[in-house]
Amino acid sequence: MNKQWKYLVVELKTSLMGGFKMETLQEELDKQGRLGWELVNVVHSMPGYSSPTLLFKREA
Repeated sequence: MNKQWKYLVVELKTSLMGGFKMETLQEELDKQGRLGWELVNVVHSMPGYSSPTLLFKREA
């Protein structure tokens, strides 16, 4: 039997200079983990200048 997955994409908001607080990242990871989501990737279109996008998955 093939597993089916749901995916969640969360953009982490950054400041005007492109930075973000590590506490904000930790809170988002903890929140999604409690809801059953597993982080599978982090995407930066331009490292240091854009909001990181967090990609999560869980079984459907």
